[in-house]
Amino acid sequence: MSFPASSSPATRLTDAAARVASRLGDGVAEVTELADDELLGLLTDTTEARKALELIVAGASAEVSRRSSRELGYGGLAQRKGLRTGTALVQHITGLGRGDVTRAVDAGRELAPTVAVPVAGVVPVGGADGADAPPTPAVDEWLGMLRGALGSGRLTQAQFQAIRAGLGEPPVERYPELAPDFLPQAWARAVHVLLDEANGLSVEDLRDQARIARDRLDPVGVTLRFEERFAARSFRTWTDQDGQRHAHILFDDEAGAWVDALLQAALRPRRGPRFVGTDAGEKTRAAEADERSNEQLQYDTIMAVMRTGANADPQQAFGDRQPGVRIVVEASAVAGDDERGEMQVTGVGHIEDGGQALPGGVIEARLCDSGFIPVMWGPDGRPLDVGRELRLFTRKQRIAIAARDGGCMWPSCGAPISQCEYHHIDHWWEDHGRTDVDDGIALCRNCHLRLHNQRWRLTRTRDPITDADTYWLHPPPDPVTGEIGEPVELRSKSPRRFEAA
Repeated sequence: MSFPASSSPATRLTDAAARVASRLGDGVAEVTELADDELLGLLTDTTEARKALELIVAGASAEVSRRSSRELGYGGLAQRKGLRTGTALVQHITGLGRGDVTRAVDAGRELAPTVAVPVAGVVPVGGADGADAPPTPAVDEWLGMLRGALGSGRLTQAQFQAIRAGLGEPPVERYPELAPDFLPQAWARAVHVLLDEANGLSVEDLRDQARIARDRLDPVGVTLRFEERFAARSFRTWTDQDGQRHAHILFDDEAGAWVDALLQAALRPRRGPRFVGTDAGEKTRAAEADERSNEQLQYDTIMAVMRTGANADPQQAFGDRQPGVRIVVEASAVAGDDERGEMQVTGVGHIEDGGQALPGGVIEARLCDSGFIPVMWGPDGRPLDVGRELRLFTRKQRIAIAARDGGCMWPSCGAPISQCEYHHIDHWWEDHGRTDVDDGIALCRNCHLRLHNQRWRLTRTRDPITDADTYWLHPPPDPVTGEIGEPVELRSKSPRRFEAA
């Protein structure tokens, strides 16, 4: 893989640095005098320069590491400079932390076939012309896409490593019944989706979505990873020198999701959705008068649960809604009854809040314990539509929209579905909108308020061939120029967007 000179890291660095210099003029003090668009342009240009510089540092760090390998002994570069390892030498020169250097070296090694250049005094294996050098190993399409995105500056080093670590390698050996290229092709489709979403997600959220994609495509691995984390579960306490009690907990996946649900319920008045109903005002005032921090409120919630026990009245600890974990399972993952008359789950399910995967065994246990709610929707029938008979979406409609959207649909927002409200695309009063699943969309409290207060608009278009819906977010007119920006396509956050075939 190679890049044209115009897109090389050095060229991108000098071009971005020139744009930064032209925006700043004589000094950094002028940042405070820049208009909004110029300020954001400056930040964009410096980010491009930093990405190019990171790439050069990564390549150089990896080469220093190679020239300082243990096999070279005292003749290695680091030893000749008085340091033990290549990592220590890079740290000494750059002032970076060990973790940062390790990540840079890893990124540089990933890109070695892409950005490696001849070095004066270093002779390639096989002679000066490299004619007998071993061929570069073939790279799967998905990995080539990732490396290309890093090398071209589309991804930062942190974004690249988030996707790389989250996805891992396609576990071809686990599925001998599949064609050898089936999983690598599925990985490539997942990488395509993640690259499109990368700039709208934090690095942490991008890593989470890469894990969700991996779990979606590797159901056997979900069970293996679940069992590893279950075996690692632990709880320990200790007292520090001042007498303060501390605790450290390692959760298994299911218990962690349950605790998250408890804490989400405790923080619902602050995070959303907003209170609705006749006593909404009273509840809102009570929440605003609570002077506890979020951390204190969460602590008090856990203590309340421990004191009242599993059979407590839900209102004693949680107010008007008992918390619970909702798992979304596609019908295709549930087989018929077995010889004992119980459902068999052959695939994986996903926690509604966040999309983390759970193995079939856990889902079967929950089916026995809690039952299930069937949700059906499609191009024909739409049995959950209620037209204008009801002002608010019904419980089943909210479940269907949650399964479809997977969280707040606003671009760059990572709020889970438990914090979301349900917005009518055609406003109920103004546009005589219908309370139908197709005309509802999940938005967190902050984004819902922003949409109404700043006069953003949402529209829906339908493909006449596939009958698929696409939702669009339309920005309000610019308050200065009056210009209206281009609409932005909204994309589902549901794990269902990662498909193997």
